[in-house]
Amino acid sequence: MLDTAYETITVHPLTRHIGAQIGGIDLTRPLSAQQVADVRRALLAHQVIFFRDQPISLDQHLALGRYFGALHVHPNSPGPDGYPEILQIHSDATTKRIAGDRWHSDVSCDEEPPLGSILHLHTLPSHGGDTLFSSSYAVYESLSPGFRTYLEGLTATHDGEPTYRQRNRLRGIDDAGKTFPKSSHPVVRTHPETGRKGVFVSSNFTTHIDGVPEAESEGILRLLYERFASPEFQVRFKWEPHSIAFWDNRAVQHLAVWDYYPEVRSGYRVTISGDKPYL
Repeated sequence: MLDTAYETITVHPLTRHIGAQIGGIDLTRPLSAQQVADVRRALLAHQVIFFRDQPISLDQHLALGRYFGALHVHPNSPGPDGYPEILQIHSDATTKRIAGDRWHSDVSCDEEPPLGSILHLHTLPSHGGDTLFSSSYAVYESLSPGFRTYLEGLTATHDGEPTYRQRNRLRGIDDAGKTFPKSSHPVVRTHPETGRKGVFVSSNFTTHIDGVPEAESEGILRLLYERFASPEFQVRFKWEPHSIAFWDNRAVQHLAVWDYYPEVRSGYRVTISGDKPYL
């Protein structure tokens, strides 16, 4: 079904809750103000949007991200020479753990977590390597009114250290003396542009809910993680060479499926800076 409410792009919603395929636009060329506005509106409406056949260069990738805000520099993984805002996404036969193999919102441990991420993959395995996206809005709306109210009074701690230290050990990287972001955010956050509420905890970065007993924290987090893993709240994207996914970190979590070892899956991501979550 085609959404005809856009002037410069085509938008095909993929599921009831999340995801749309975008057409009619060439991301290798400069975008007009109306194209940027249409892409942003599609992102806000569908939370993650997908593009096919977009062989962008690193400079074009940076330019695309900057249409939507200042670019974020990853706290653990430096970019290629001359491109600090670029995050390389690469796995092959030597990889011991891939990035994104657990449900998460990117770098939620930052005091001001990213607005969104734009991932371009140029090399894909013969089979597999999909990415799953789950709607934090749909998860929140699936909960009972009383439980929603309870969660809205809570905050949770997001800590980058456990994930980044483990990843560095597996890669043989010495990170002694390095510190990683750690922040407390509302368990339920209000999207600053849409006004919709969504659950904002993830198994990759959230260590505990603040101010409640450990067993209670573990039980609540386990329930919420299981909701994000529910297929009815998800869209699954099958990559092709030079596909692009643009997701709203304020409204989705994602998981990269590592079912293609020892083949290569490779590309680059730019991440757009965000602001401090609030209820």
